[in-house]
Formats: sequence, structure tokens, C-alpha cells
Amino acid sequence: MEIRLSPKMSVMDKLKILAEGAKYDVSCSSSGSSRANDGRGIGNTVAAGLCHSFAADGRCVSLLKILFTNECIYDCKYCINRSSNDVPRVSFTPDEVCDLTMEFYRRNYIEGLFLSSGILYSPNDTMELLCETLHKLRTVHRFQGYIHVKAIPGADPALIQRAGYLADRMSVNLEMATADGLKAMAPNKHRRNILKPMRLIQNGIAENRNELVLYKHAPRFCEAGQSTQMVVGALPESDYQIMSVAENLYNKFSLKRVYYSAFVNVNGDQDLPAPAQGAPLLREHRLYQADWLLRFYYFRVEELLTADRPNFNMAIDPKADWAVRHLDLFPVEINRADYQLLLRIPGVGVKSARRIVAARRFGNLTFEDLKRIGVVLKRALYFITCGGKMMYPTKMEEGYIVRNLTYQNQMGRGEKLPFMTDGTVYRQMSLFDMGSMRGFR
Repeated sequence: MEIRLSPKMSVMDKLKILAEGAKYDVSCSSSGSSRANDGRGIGNTVAAGLCHSFAADGRCVSLLKILFTNECIYDCKYCINRSSNDVPRVSFTPDEVCDLTMEFYRRNYIEGLFLSSGILYSPNDTMELLCETLHKLRTVHRFQGYIHVKAIPGADPALIQRAGYLADRMSVNLEMATADGLKAMAPNKHRRNILKPMRLIQNGIAENRNELVLYKHAPRFCEAGQSTQMVVGALPESDYQIMSVAENLYNKFSLKRVYYSAFVNVNGDQDLPAPAQGAPLLREHRLYQADWLLRFYYFRVEELLTADRPNFNMAIDPKADWAVRHLDLFPVEINRADYQLLLRIPGVGVKSARRIVAARRFGNLTFEDLKRIGVVLKRALYFITCGGKMMYPTKMEEGYIVRNLTYQNQMGRGEKLPFMTDGTVYRQMSLFDMGSMRGFR
């Protein structure tokens, strides 16, 4: 397909524009894929993770995160690349994306590719170009590293399926928690068109899993699963609405991750919020904490929030907030509580809960033992006993415990939020921070 290109614009100039345009899409994470190099190509995919994120072992890892094009036929109010905006419009060609990916990989700048796109001409045209790019990377350049690609809502299912066999992970952004919210913010998008490719990817993963049982050398379909993103703070949607949608997506579409993006009024739209303190990052943080509770701690949304109490407490994290509202269950005897109850204790994580269960087979644990295991005692001490005794005399009263937990946060001895503690303005890492790079003109 012939692509309109800006005259006399170098690949590096395009990269500056299209990397900047991709930074508001946060639906990428560690790969979750462990496909190894087969000895005939370049690159490999490791489960430790990719994207501008932190891997499970604490490493900061990176990938080339770009738009294929910032041309777009849609006019979404929250998007810098909406059709009504007067911004420079550029597009890569499939070969340019391939060359950039391979050159940056060889220079050890990246470990994979995150490829999103505006809608160029039509969903089908755009998806065809993305598929062509991935096909050339995999077959011509023999690139076997991690690839995350966007599935374009409204594209032909055959194109979505083709991309799934070329990519490690795919994502379809839900954007807004409610159908009415999506209609208000993105009048060209429809909820059913977004959910349709999600279901297609889910079914493709399940079918491929069964196929691999019979034929271990069968091609893999979207091995690292799928994810999505919701914008937070653009509309008066409650945390209860947002988390209820996330829970349904996990249960009904088998998503790996739901990402929450604090709304930034990049277009200066007077109809949208522009709070003086900036994007609602603390709210975004609370949503991620609650999301973690849903996926790993056996919580349900209705336990954390209700229609009468629809938003999270900004002073303390959701797990501690649940605990202080259920003091009738505490204190918990650490030497007798089952695994799922241990997970509900503030200051006890998945690893420390497993260590507790394993260690107490050899004898009763003390508070000093819990500290060595990794329990955060300054949070847990209000909710546990060891051998029937609390660590300190403690009033089992909600206000008292909340005041102490809040005081710890304010004094820097409790939860630390990186975007609040030192006044630094954080931004996405840019490939241009690495100094000048020769070879692209």
C-alpha cells in the first residue's frame, strides 16, 4: 500500500514525532513470554520483561515505543493526534519501522517493539500495514524479540488473527469505563467494536493452547496474552465503575493486564478537566493497587468499593482501607491463619505469605521472624498477633489506626509515591536522551 509521506523528512525526524505521539499509551508491560532464539535469527523473548517498565527482578527494560502513523480519521477529545488538531502528520513505512527496530536492537538500545498507530484511511488499511511490518520483521529480518502490537477495532478478523501469530502480545484500548463515556469522548468509536477483537484474541489464544498440546511445534498465537487501557479522570466515572469494568474484563476476556492512564488535557479542551495540580496520579496509583488485589490477593471489587462508597480513600491504600473497615476479623494469629487470610493482612505480600506458611511448619513464628521473612511490620502490627500477643499495645479502633498509618505516610516512613516525594517531574524515557546516533538520515 502506498503511504503518504512528508516530503524531505528523515526517519529520525519522523521518529521524534511518532515516539512523542505514543507516550500516552501505557498499555504495555513485561512480556510474559519465554520463547527462545532458535539459532536462525536475531533477538529473543525472555519472561523477565520488556517495555519502559521494571521487570520482576528489578531491572529497568526498554523497547522501541512508536506510532506507525499519527494520521487519524477519528476525533477523540483526549487524543493529541485527533483529526481536528493541527499537528505535523507523518507516517513510517513498514521498511522504516523494521530498520529502526533492528538498528536499535543491534546497538542494545532496546529489547523489543511496541507498535501502535492512528487510523490511516480505515481500520483495515491500518491493520494491513501493521501486519506487513510485523511479517517483514519476523521473516525478512528474522527478528525473534518481543513485539507488542495494537489490534485496530473495526479491522477484519482475519487481519487481527494474522497479527496474533506475529506478535507476542496484543492490546485493544477500551479507553473509557462506560459506553456513554466512550460516546462522549470518542464519537467515532463504539464499545462493541472494541470488545469484538478482544473476544477474537481470547478465543485465538485458547484454541492455540489446545493446538500446542497436540502439536508442540505449531505457530504460537499471542503467547503473552492481551491487555487494555482506560483513561482515568477525563469524565466523572467513579473508581467503583472503573474497577467493576476491569474485574469483568479479567473474568470474561482473560486479560493479562488492565492499565490505568491518568488523564492529561493535552488539547486544552475547555469541556474537559484541567486540574491545577496536574494529572490525577494518586488516583491512578490507588487503582493499580486495587487491580493488584484483584489479580493476586483474591479480593473482589464489591469488597473494596460499593455504589454508596464509590471512590478509594486517598489517605491509605485499598488493602489497609479494607482492613480498618473489617476490624472484627483482626487481629489475626499469624501462626494459625490460612494463606488467603494472610494475604489480607496489610504489610503481608504474596511472597511473605508463602514464606510464613512454609516457615511455621518448623515452629511458631515471632515478630522478629516476620521481619526477616519480609513482612512490613509498621503496617502489619495493628492487625496481627504472634503467640496470642500483639507487638505493642494497640487500640483496635478505626480512627486510631488510620491516623497512625496516615502519619507514617506523611513522615515518609510508609508508602512512598515516586511522583510526590521529591518534586521531580517524571517523563517517558526518550531514545534521544542517549545522545546523537549516526546512521539515520
